Amino acid sequence: MPTTDASAVHITGGRRLAGTVPVQGSKNTALHLYAAALLADEPLTLHGAPAILDTGVVAEILNRTGTRTAVSGDAFTTRPADVYLPVVPDRLGRRIRTTAVLAGALLARAGRVTFPVPGGDAFCVRRIDRHLAAMAAAGAEVELDGGLVRARTSGHRRPFVTDAGTGGWGPSLGATVTAALLAARTRGTSTVLNPSVEPEVTHTAALLARSGVGIEWQGRAALHVTGADRIAGGEFTVPPDRLEAATLALAAAITGGTVHLARFPAAAFPDGLLAAFADAGLRLDPLDGGTVVTAPAGPRPVRLATGPHPGYPTDVQPQLTAYLTQADGTSRIEERVYPRRDSHLAPLAALGAGVGADGPVITVRGRTPLRAADVTGDDIRAATALVLAALAADGTSTVRGLYHLRRGYGELLTKLSLLGAELTTDQECP
Repeated sequence: MPTTDASAVHITGGRRLAGTVPVQGSKNTALHLYAAALLADEPLTLHGAPAILDTGVVAEILNRTGTRTAVSGDAFTTRPADVYLPVVPDRLGRRIRTTAVLAGALLARAGRVTFPVPGGDAFCVRRIDRHLAAMAAAGAEVELDGGLVRARTSGHRRPFVTDAGTGGWGPSLGATVTAALLAARTRGTSTVLNPSVEPEVTHTAALLARSGVGIEWQGRAALHVTGADRIAGGEFTVPPDRLEAATLALAAAITGGTVHLARFPAAAFPDGLLAAFADAGLRLDPLDGGTVVTAPAGPRPVRLATGPHPGYPTDVQPQLTAYLTQADGTSRIEERVYPRRDSHLAPLAALGAGVGADGPVITVRGRTPLRAADVTGDDIRAATALVLAALAADGTSTVRGLYHLRRGYGELLTKLSLLGAELTTDQECP
């Protein structure tokens, strides 16, 4: 994993992107599979692990708990601990979003766990109450003291029922996985009501099922998990990252370019994204098992809402907002996954974009000429949106906050450069 990180990137806009690029392994799926790896009673190798900062953070957390973990190329390999130390270090746990999921796996393994409230992106309040409810349902005594959580079970865990619904913002992806991991090492059949059906969940469930855990889906109503006394290891492949693929697609479209997403078929995108891209003027054509992306008539304004899978992904909302600044007309995007997600709007406005928000509703008034500026992204997708906007801006922009970008994308800047983007990075000292 890299030991240094670009602190800023300087991008000269107006260059059309063209060429073929691969798509990394899914960042969000990989992080949940890393947690599931804690349950394996045999060595497990995950192929296609993305070369992102979060992969290195999780590997360090697992090693500190006793799970012997190594990252070599795109292979993430774990070996069961001889003795588990079920503590997620504060310094590490506050750097990622999946801390509570890792804690659920450690609780399942060791019967106790101590962990900090997760960190990672903080574009709005992101609670972990559904994770804690799953732990309590599984028989744990849960204590929250400031920013530290302690959970402990006594005796044999019994099958349980927990609800992953959040009461208005869709089911919790992470809490669904936390509950499934707890159930995987609990004898009998446990039930997760209102489970998330995001690909991150279904791929984690597929790994558990292949490893000997009973998995039964009852549509969107329930997920039934039958625990196993022994969970197998082996090999499993992280699927390609639909979020990076969508980002590269929008980068091609905002520059008027043509980009081939190698070995990434358009069918790997959710239906909601395909519909939105078509409305916004993107054309997706199959080629050699991948997808060629163009926007032959240029960007078009849209009205849409983000939503749970297979709806339009919230993690591609900021990038789409940047793209829509170049559409002739007014676009309206309603955020329905989080209470609001607009941390990218102020820096986009500094680049000249006509953007605003009223609660969860974002308005984009186009087409606005973008001009070079010095801007900062405070979370992964906000930083990505600023990179896309800079590709279309007049002059040379400086985008800061690339620590966040590297948390989600291993080689995005390198890929953009290979496609023809004119950019240079500043490097922090090791």
